[in-house]
Amino acid sequence: MEVRFCIDDIDDIVESIGRSPDCAIPILQAIQDRYRFLPEPALLRVCEITDITPAAIEGVASFYAQFRRTPVGRHTISVCDGTACHVKGATEVYDAVVKQLSLGAGQDTDAKGEFTVRKVACLGCCTLAPAVQIDEVTYGHVQSNAVGHILHDFLVHEGERKPEHIPLLVHAEAAAEIRVGLGSCCVAGGSDKVRVALEDALTEIDTPVNVKHVSCVGMCHQTPLLEFVVPGSPAQLYAKVQPEDVPGIVARHFKPRRLPVRLLRAAVRRLEGFYADETRHAVERSAVAFDDAPVAAFIAGQKRLATEYCGEINPLDINEYKSKDGFVALDDVLSGKPEGVIERIARSGLRGRGGAGFPTARKWQAVRDAEGERKFIVCNGDEGDPGAFMDRMMLESYPYRVIEGMLIASFAAGANEGVIYIRAEYPLAVRRVKEAIKRCEAAGHLGDDIRGSGHRLKLRVMEAAGAFVCGEETALIASIEGRRGMPSYRPPFPAERGLMGCPTLVNNVETYALVPWILRNGPDVFAKFGTEHSKGTKVFSLTGKVRRGGLIEVPMGVTIRRIVEEIGGGCPEGRTFKAVQVGGPSGGCIPASLGDTPVDYEALAQVGAMMGSGGLVVLDDTDCMVEISRYFIEFMQRESCGKCTPCRVGTKRMLEILTRLCAGEAVAEDLDQLESLALRVKTQSLCGLGKTAPNPVLTTLRYFRDEFEAHVAGQCPAKACRKLVRYSVTDACIGCTKCAQVCPVDAIELKPYEVHSIDTELCTRCDACRPVCPVDAVIVE
Repeated sequence: MEVRFCIDDIDDIVESIGRSPDCAIPILQAIQDRYRFLPEPALLRVCEITDITPAAIEGVASFYAQFRRTPVGRHTISVCDGTACHVKGATEVYDAVVKQLSLGAGQDTDAKGEFTVRKVACLGCCTLAPAVQIDEVTYGHVQSNAVGHILHDFLVHEGERKPEHIPLLVHAEAAAEIRVGLGSCCVAGGSDKVRVALEDALTEIDTPVNVKHVSCVGMCHQTPLLEFVVPGSPAQLYAKVQPEDVPGIVARHFKPRRLPVRLLRAAVRRLEGFYADETRHAVERSAVAFDDAPVAAFIAGQKRLATEYCGEINPLDINEYKSKDGFVALDDVLSGKPEGVIERIARSGLRGRGGAGFPTARKWQAVRDAEGERKFIVCNGDEGDPGAFMDRMMLESYPYRVIEGMLIASFAAGANEGVIYIRAEYPLAVRRVKEAIKRCEAAGHLGDDIRGSGHRLKLRVMEAAGAFVCGEETALIASIEGRRGMPSYRPPFPAERGLMGCPTLVNNVETYALVPWILRNGPDVFAKFGTEHSKGTKVFSLTGKVRRGGLIEVPMGVTIRRIVEEIGGGCPEGRTFKAVQVGGPSGGCIPASLGDTPVDYEALAQVGAMMGSGGLVVLDDTDCMVEISRYFIEFMQRESCGKCTPCRVGTKRMLEILTRLCAGEAVAEDLDQLESLALRVKTQSLCGLGKTAPNPVLTTLRYFRDEFEAHVAGQCPAKACRKLVRYSVTDACIGCTKCAQVCPVDAIELKPYEVHSIDTELCTRCDACRPVCPVDAVIVE
């Protein structure tokens, strides 16, 4: 339904938010939420009735990716171009969407005004790559030839979907429990449809069983998952469940109080035998034992501290959180002294889990020692790294853990006001954290005089407007204040002068989530995990060309090879482990030959990478390291705030060289210039974005220089760069015409039962034909 612009609405929006000059971002967000774009008259009106200058408005509106100046369609299609999606074909999916919508050059909205398409840095569903989100509905494992189907599916079911289903079926007399994960990855994989089928099946047989919505199950590669917990029997796991499998699975575990209607109707088909066949089929297809080798290997190498009770608890059930020792650490802290808390955190060796690994206790102490009565605490949940989804999963699954960690940190640092900064692309995380804050306030865990201790803390959620640089703490603070997110010179550090000019503690989601565990179990116990200088565990999103992707948590010091080959199960059959991208676009590409490198801050730095927030993307022999470098530099150049010349101009020049390499237009001297530029950007940039932007280029040049030299010679060894490859059809072709049917540019003539050929002049190397060939007759040369 079209929303018409009304100038009086702008006055109401501004009045509801406030007229402070620091309110540009929330005002523009409210305007965009209402109209889905920023009408020019609205911006002029904001300047007229507030202290915000036109320059400030323009600076914010043009800087953040969330804001749009032209009208959009009724629905927004977001094609993920994060690392995991990119290496699995996101470019081809985006091109297919553009073709499906019949968009011309420079257009992003179809003629009917139904859909607007855009690329986004990351949707946080990396294990389901390539992923596409239409409004708030996410589709996983999307192939270019399925784009039409998902658009049709979305329109057919429009209005039927609900954003959340809490609580699910609950029976007071029930002893058994069925757990279903309804996090973003699970829903994208189809778990919500499974949930509906499960509730229908249980209602039909009138059996009192609790259907419980649980936190992230970690095994994203197995979604949709159902776990049956029946007293007296081992827990039973069912993987990749389809809605049609559910009645048979339910029948295996529970006897009906009454005979299902569908079985009465099918009585003529030998009711008992039919039901047994249906049950056996579903169980054989989906049953997975926890001690099965792949599942056991995935679980065995992990140690869950930050993700404690993975797949067991309802994310928003505060009473269940309390039953699992939730808020025990907080109660203990509030009865003691702040200095004692900081000393225990220092003894644990906890380092910040958001990037460079700064000692957590030192940062807390700095804020406590800083002068000023007003102090802030901030949770950095921006997570702009393509290929990373740890923060999203923890905010969706463990909101109370994060809040408890912030409460403890605020007491130790002397802060009474807090902000949880979450990416706007994570709507489910935003909803759940907001709801968790409300429930904590109602229970007396937030607000004034918390638990009778005299300590007070008020938390609010701010949705990030879409800028990777806002992961840097000074840029993040600028964003919270409603300004353009640009880094500031340090010192002074935020611990001395941060939000609103006051001392501010900034830690990331995982850091706060670890704090309650450390204080409940003891700092010395935490310090036993990990290495001498990198204590405890680290949460990673394991994605890319790996068999078992998901959210994992491992002790520091575990080798890359063990993560990839034992926990992840290695690359798919027929493919070879080539490298791993660790630390997001600011990290580096570590070759398989260095797979025995331990995962800790110092060891990763020695090989040219960094821990970063924890994205870990596996690459195989079909990935071109030159193209991967180009992809990351393109991302970093696009996300550069432009404040300093080395980053703004240097990344642009690097991107130009890498683009020429991927097109076969570079010369040998370009490699030396590329390396020289990378080193200058790294040493001369103002903030962490610029200083780390060249890492992927420097590591690929260091470990895969032969691929760069091959591109200078006009060859792509991985056969991945479009302009350097040629598609053809061999004599093995059986004339099935499938390749011709999917070719978007009619480069293959439809010749049933004849050997086909590809017109290389028309061919765009989209790779649509090769996967559909049943006899592998389409080859890349």
